[in-house]
Amino acid sequence: MSKAKSAKKQFEKGFSCAPAVVSTYSDQFGMGKELALKISCGFGGGIGRMGRTCGAVTGAVMVIGLKHGQADTADEESRQETHRLVKEFINKFTALHGSVECRELIGYDLSNPRELRAARKSGVFESKCAGFVYDAACILEDVLHL
Repeated sequence: MSKAKSAKKQFEKGFSCAPAVVSTYSDQFGMGKELALKISCGFGGGIGRMGRTCGAVTGAVMVIGLKHGQADTADEESRQETHRLVKEFINKFTALHGSVECRELIGYDLSNPRELRAARKSGVFESKCAGFVYDAACILEDVLHL
């Protein structure tokens, strides 16, 4: 099974968008799956269900950091490469979906309890978000040459 399909399957099992992406790649970059799920949990629903940056996007950004992130202040090259790859990822995701903002992508403001209920009732998480997770993983694999 491809990593993109695995990420989508994680989402369909009940993990939110960010954990679905991060946990799919975490072992590959030295982070255990349980820690990946925990550390990325708050990014789902557009960061804490506030409808901001899509969790599939923030999850992908975390994976880029796992592979290329700066771990030593003297390693400026890693920071620059991470920023370059994040920009590339964001540009590709935006070109495909028109935005990286959760509320724009799904058409609901998840920070509003009434709209959250409406989003759940509409099935938008299944009909759109699963696809965003899949697409984020595909773009991530392209950007990181996985």
